Amino acid sequence: MPVATQSLEELCINSIRFLAVDAVEKAKSGHPGLPMGAAPMAFVLWNHFLRVNPKNPYWFNRDRFVLSAGHGSMLQYALLYLAGFDSVTMDDIKQFRQWESKTPGHPENFMTPGVEVTTGPLGQGISNAVGLAIAEAHLAAKFNKPDHTLVDHYTYVIMGDGCHMEGVSGEACSLAGHLKLGKLIALYDDNHISIDGSTDLAFTEDVGKRFEAYGWHVVVVEDGNTDLDAIQKAIEEAKSVTDKPSMIKVRTTIGYGSPTKANTAGVHGAALGGDEVTATRKQLGWEYEPFEIPEDALNYWRKAVERGAKYEEEWNLNWENYKAHYSAEAEEFARLLSRKLTEGWEKSLPTFTPEDKADATRNYSGKCLNALAGVLPEIIGGSADLAHSCMTLIKSSGDFQPGHYENTNIRFGVREHGMGAICNGIALHNSGLIPYGATFLVFADYMRAAIRISALSNAGSIWVMTHDSIQLGEDGPTHQPIETIASLRAIPKLTVLRPADGNETSGSYKVAIEAANENRPTLLALSRLAQPNLAGTSIEGTAKGGYIISGGEETPDIILIGTGSELQLCAGAADKLRAEGKKVRVVSMPSWELFDAQDAGYRESVLPKAVTKRLAVEAASSFGWCRYVGTEGDMISIDRFGVSAPGPVALEKFGFNVDNVLARAKALLG
Repeated sequence: MPVATQSLEELCINSIRFLAVDAVEKAKSGHPGLPMGAAPMAFVLWNHFLRVNPKNPYWFNRDRFVLSAGHGSMLQYALLYLAGFDSVTMDDIKQFRQWESKTPGHPENFMTPGVEVTTGPLGQGISNAVGLAIAEAHLAAKFNKPDHTLVDHYTYVIMGDGCHMEGVSGEACSLAGHLKLGKLIALYDDNHISIDGSTDLAFTEDVGKRFEAYGWHVVVVEDGNTDLDAIQKAIEEAKSVTDKPSMIKVRTTIGYGSPTKANTAGVHGAALGGDEVTATRKQLGWEYEPFEIPEDALNYWRKAVERGAKYEEEWNLNWENYKAHYSAEAEEFARLLSRKLTEGWEKSLPTFTPEDKADATRNYSGKCLNALAGVLPEIIGGSADLAHSCMTLIKSSGDFQPGHYENTNIRFGVREHGMGAICNGIALHNSGLIPYGATFLVFADYMRAAIRISALSNAGSIWVMTHDSIQLGEDGPTHQPIETIASLRAIPKLTVLRPADGNETSGSYKVAIEAANENRPTLLALSRLAQPNLAGTSIEGTAKGGYIISGGEETPDIILIGTGSELQLCAGAADKLRAEGKKVRVVSMPSWELFDAQDAGYRESVLPKAVTKRLAVEAASSFGWCRYVGTEGDMISIDRFGVSAPGPVALEKFGFNVDNVLARAKALLG
């Protein structure tokens, strides 16, 4: 159609489309199809419903927008630019997918203000959104008053067919339906195309009926290409349903406007090509140069700046009024948002002596969680149906359920995948909440994508993993982690801690809470069987990742390095060696990451290079330990799968006993 006949709305929608087309074409890489098809629903959502302030992307009471179909990232970057966010300029659009640009191939929250969560791995975004909605519901229940509504915002999502196919979304959306999260609204870009072609190749279920079974309200928009009124009415209807999350199934055409590639997989993940770009411009009557936005369209989009300033101003007045009427609650709310931990919170962590009764570190963990919950009410989370095995139930609180959103125990059910992504969403709500998710260590593999994303996207989630070795016993090799902890240590920016006893468990929680408050994730690997409290362990030492618990007075003949439940074996063998006149140092190594972060002088004081006789003991894979034991050292480890047997028997058979540590140490000493 000629430009002159285009309505202002069409100009605004086509502005999204051609920013995406031009950016992908310039980069020779990207996914233009989704932005071209989803532009109408995005236009309606952003201009008629989304309450954000482009000049303050981190205003607390903003609506959260999640592009779960993160491959269509140019949709989000176009929206941010057009709406007037300073974080995305036209130069940034032109640098799409280039080195260190603010417009990377998939939306990254740590790169681009205005992007709430990192999306790309399909299904993670919608699952993060469930966490965002949980955070909103929890804070609203805690702080809203009958005469003062302080917390009141929606979480909106645009998701695609791929998001529905990934299992993580099913887990998270099932829980969202159970929890009746009425302020979660997902718009489904139902274009029936994935990378391989038509979704009919592998995906023919009725998604609407599935979501109705989950407990969602479902609305269908038959024409998402041109029927803006239907899209608007569908969102209005979704907002009117307050006791269910809503999914709006919007039928669209991928690559809308492309004469030969629309509705094909060819427009999903590749540039249109010069000739097709020209043809698409002609088809949609777009007579503008690449990256040129008509003034009328840009002026219309930029009204979001004025609206956003008004939204925030109104909320700030409400906040001042709230403070005047509810000073105690306001003080607590301000503390959360400022990420200021309660003064002296760390003093609540329990400490232990060797005279205290031995216990499993999972039990010490439960004591720490409950002690911390008494002084840090921002702690919220739960387990994947393992509360009484992982010891993660906060006894002072009830369950987070419909009508009781103020409570902090989330019952995730047997949903490790969804639990991980939901916890990240809670953390990335950026309201001071500290989420934790718990399961057996071996099932970290079920939620590895979420654990990795927590490290990548600076989500301060705490992963509580119990049953950390063959100590698990009779459940056998399917449940006994061998390679798991080594693979977790390989994730950049994830701090992994394997505490040996009560003091080190308390130390691990001190590290974890401080890290969460600084938007960094931590994983705790905890034992099932009782561990004695050892002389020399400490909260302070744990924070250094590796430290001397005995034998630090002089240069040793040999260094024994232990982690977790195996540290006691090193201590026992050291006593026997010293009785024979040997100089032995015992080093606890609860965290490689924390130890490696210490300065060279400290590391040398713990593991002097001159001492080459070193024996490391860990009931897991030996992978990676060479950095600490060197070429002349040795390792007692497990480099095969476990067995079904009582925990103590399994440990004995695999050589995790004082006598074997002693023998291997003597062999090193010659």
